Amino acid sequence: MKFTAIVAAFAAQAAAVSVSGAAEGFAKGVTGGGSATAVYPSTTDELVSYLGDSEARVIVLTKTFDFTNTEGTTTATGCAPWGTASGCQLAINQNDWCSNYESSAPSVSVTYDNAGTLGITVASDKTLIGSGSSGVIKGKGLRIVSGASNIIIQNIAITDINAKYVWGGDAITINDSDMVWIDHVTTARIGRQHIVLGTESSGRVTLSNNYIDGRTSYSATCDGYHYWGIYLDGSSDLVTLKGNYIYHTSGRSPKVQGNTLLHAVNNYWYDNSGHAFEIGSGGYVLAEGNVFQNIDTPVESPIDGQLFTSPSTSANTVCSSYLGRVCQVNGFGSSGSFSQSDTGFLSNFSGKNIASATAYTSVASSVVANAGQGKL
Repeated sequence: MKFTAIVAAFAAQAAAVSVSGAAEGFAKGVTGGGSATAVYPSTTDELVSYLGDSEARVIVLTKTFDFTNTEGTTTATGCAPWGTASGCQLAINQNDWCSNYESSAPSVSVTYDNAGTLGITVASDKTLIGSGSSGVIKGKGLRIVSGASNIIIQNIAITDINAKYVWGGDAITINDSDMVWIDHVTTARIGRQHIVLGTESSGRVTLSNNYIDGRTSYSATCDGYHYWGIYLDGSSDLVTLKGNYIYHTSGRSPKVQGNTLLHAVNNYWYDNSGHAFEIGSGGYVLAEGNVFQNIDTPVESPIDGQLFTSPSTSANTVCSSYLGRVCQVNGFGSSGSFSQSDTGFLSNFSGKNIASATAYTSVASSVVANAGQGKL
């Protein structure tokens, strides 16, 4: 190889390792692997090792890491809670779920890929970046758990995790952790949750500019719209949800409960066959500057938590006392109503890092152009 070609190759690698931008909102200040020398895994084993070790790392993905069939398959008896039509998801009997909660559902044989059922452990002080649109993890998700903190995941895709089966695996799990930034990530064809924050504390999390692609051949609603979108279960969790494209879902996008404070700002929900928000007990949601297009039910009833939806310019002035600025109204097109004005929880935003907000009028076009892998 000529010297000039070698220089060009190294320059291309250097460009790929740089984190783009910085986290807004609750995870502001996260540094991930910082200035650690970038590593470029070439095998699935190397990727697992780099993500799980105790060193600060910048890990660059330059290809697809396919975990399908790397841990074998299992054939077992599951169930069909939503019927056995070709477009309906089946369920793995994880933790006797079929027996305990779906005992009336018909039993069926299920064959699933073992790799998908448990994600790759991500330890503290890691940056995981994809190069262009080439960094893909297929058949297995990521798990940020067990006290892990200071993590950046940017510009990758996570795809094809036992899409036919509920309990087949999650794309990104965050639980017992802190300071996590998930940015410009695309998730598609996932068996269970695209993003899930568990019942232990997930601390400060920012989910920004991600593309939740709910198109699927197998759905709990049997209509090609994925039901299990974003699940924020909470234990003093602080979650910023900004600039995300949440497309073609039918529920739980997101479900918020436990003890979660969610700031949903400038996101774009498009084409949902069921409900977007589901707010359970302990869920506290401020939604501003978002766009809901073709969303019949922006929020499922009843709302057991609290919700402030920035219902009008005059009502939004209450935000100034807690966020330091007026909130932005939401926009709707061919969608149902989304109007509630609980204000008692807004004091929880005081003194915290708050994401900026713009008027909803330019949100849809901006989100579609910028959200997901390969859009940096």
